[in-house]
Amino acid sequence: MKKLLLVAMMAFAIAVNAQEGELNVGGTIGLPVGDSSEANVTGAIEVNYLFSASEKFKVGPSVSYLHFQQEGADAAFLPLAVAGRYDISEKFVIGADLGYGIGVRPEGLTQDGFYYRPVVGYKVTDKITIQADYSAVSLDGTTASTIGLGGVYSFSL
Repeated sequence: MKKLLLVAMMAFAIAVNAQEGELNVGGTIGLPVGDSSEANVTGAIEVNYLFSASEKFKVGPSVSYLHFQQEGADAAFLPLAVAGRYDISEKFVIGADLGYGIGVRPEGLTQDGFYYRPVVGYKVTDKITIQADYSAVSLDGTTASTIGLGGVYSFSL
């Protein structure tokens, strides 16, 4: 797993240096839903680097940490994904992250699986966006999922 993480970080660094774009750093607090409803609360942090594919569409690599706090053993994932964002208007944005969620909490029942995250955001300023999301990691026969609310701060590079 260390090799996979190293390769992902190198790919992220190459993408950042290859294109002029936007670095986004954010966090989310959420409520677990579905198969994860036994967890108490969830939290996530995210970093992505998006470059313009067109005037209103941005795409790029994303890495997150998604944590499910529950009694007994917590569960956590390190999602490595491709993020896409589309500006519907000057204030509203929609998007999705698609990738692979690596289980990083060995004492929990965490496995690896397909990661997906639809996002809806409202731009408070050019640099700050408030967003609502649904994050999920599809596992063998179950899905770890959460509905969250958070914010993102953008740096133009």
